[in-house]
Amino acid sequence: MIHSTAIIEPGAKLGNNVSVGPYSYIGNDVVIGDNCIIESHVVVKGPSTIGSGNHIFQFASVGEACQDKKYNNEPTTLIMGDNNVIRECATIHRGTIQDQGVTKIGSNNLFMAYTHVAHDAVIGDNVIFANNASVAGHVHVGDWVILGGNSGVHQFCKIGAHAFIGMYSGVNKDVPPFVTTIGMPAGPAAINKEGMKRRGFESDEIMAVRRAYKAFYRKSLGAEEAIESLSEDAAKYSAVKLMVDFVKNSERGIVR
Repeated sequence: MIHSTAIIEPGAKLGNNVSVGPYSYIGNDVVIGDNCIIESHVVVKGPSTIGSGNHIFQFASVGEACQDKKYNNEPTTLIMGDNNVIRECATIHRGTIQDQGVTKIGSNNLFMAYTHVAHDAVIGDNVIFANNASVAGHVHVGDWVILGGNSGVHQFCKIGAHAFIGMYSGVNKDVPPFVTTIGMPAGPAAINKEGMKRRGFESDEIMAVRRAYKAFYRKSLGAEEAIESLSEDAAKYSAVKLMVDFVKNSERGIVR
């Protein structure tokens, strides 16, 4: 399962049934779980812990030192969950000591060709990065988020669960859960209704999220006023509570 031209450093630890293709490099302090497929010409450096069932395609770079100019070869890490697909030429970097020292990737994510996850980013589960989508350092991306092709997220921004970042969006503020963005800079366009339906949300909860969206974006209310107006729905619907809590805790402010 290990091609003769692959280089596996002595400090690397590979699980059961791991395949490593031609000319790939697995560095020291790399742990790769069971049933992973590493295609040809892949570079995985550490310290990195890669879970089970991941599939990394050719020319991807995973666990490399970050591009932050303050980085000075400190022993930071990458931690990745299970069943992720990392396509051609994607790049995922380790963290920095200016944050928690770790970049975290959840499980069941798809990173399409030429996508980029910068240092100290935290990516949830079931996330899709379309071709050329990139997130800068310290960005947090919630579960079930989709980033459209060629979209970019500025450092320290947070993207709430189930949000949809439209293609070519330039995100420089926080995006609340369930919100769809478009434009440069990114602005709110609607709720991610289709995504909610696909994931089994009931129609009454979808309507409640739509009311919350209108309170934040269509009624000329300040954030505190909108939150107050949603208190009843937030108590009844977990999706609305998720939106309200996100806006309450936003440090950068939400997209407008």
